[in-house]
Amino acid sequence: MKAVLIVSHGSRSPETKKEVSALVSSVSSCLPGVLVDYAFLEIEPPSIPEGIDTCVTGGAIEIVVALNFLNSGRHACEDIPALVQTAQKKYPSVKFSITKPIGQHARIPNLFVDLINET
Repeated sequence: MKAVLIVSHGSRSPETKKEVSALVSSVSSCLPGVLVDYAFLEIEPPSIPEGIDTCVTGGAIEIVVALNFLNSGRHACEDIPALVQTAQKKYPSVKFSITKPIGQHARIPNLFVDLINET
């Protein structure tokens, strides 16, 4: 089974978890048969290692870590890959991959234009 773990930074705001949970629901409805869950790098549970454990317990043999980060930076380029590398050692039979940060996607400028036009 394939799993997608949407990883966000984490926040003390209770709205953040609600927004990420809604995102997971939307993504999940677009990916039938794929386990979609979320985890946070800091502050808010579940942590990334906990999220990976949940995916593996759910039957995942492939996990795509989807970065819900706008830009590259220390977290996206160093911290999260290090956590995934540790998970790879823990689960050697699971295939791991990490997406680019969402800000690198070609459609992001259009999303900004939409937001600007809605304002």
